[in-house]
Amino acid sequence: MATFARFGYRKTSMEEVARAARISRPGLYFLFSSKETLFRAAVTQALEHDITAVEQVLADSGRPLAERLTEAFDQWAGRYIGPLTRDVATVIEENPDLLGEIVETTPRRFEELITDAIAVESGREAALPVAQTMISASIGLKHQAASREFYLERLAVAIGLLVR
Repeated sequence: MATFARFGYRKTSMEEVARAARISRPGLYFLFSSKETLFRAAVTQALEHDITAVEQVLADSGRPLAERLTEAFDQWAGRYIGPLTRDVATVIEENPDLLGEIVETTPRRFEELITDAIAVESGREAALPVAQTMISASIGLKHQAASREFYLERLAVAIGLLVR
């Protein structure tokens, strides 16, 4: 993903990816038949990692809900804030046609996880609009934030207002 983030999808060559992975170009083609297949696998792995981290954070019911929600959003979006990491999110957002349904199913799964966590304390009906509002706030903050710390500080305020 770092190589795709650095050069963008179109300008990334299999040679560059092979060099970054420290394998031969033929070895890379043995594993992935095309750049598109490699890109899809890399994004899928990253998004599945993010969702797994969110599930683990939200499952820790011994911690306050607001704290778990802030950390879940950090795992989902906060870690993509910063010079190189912002480019990772951008390269994913700019190529949805190459990625298939994963770019739709994982955000839906994230919304479900956030909604379920909120529903435990406030009920299902009230939880969905709160979760959707948090996601909207996160998206806005992600585009405003120059640093992960700024994002998390502002997100904690939004979550504090929404989870009472």
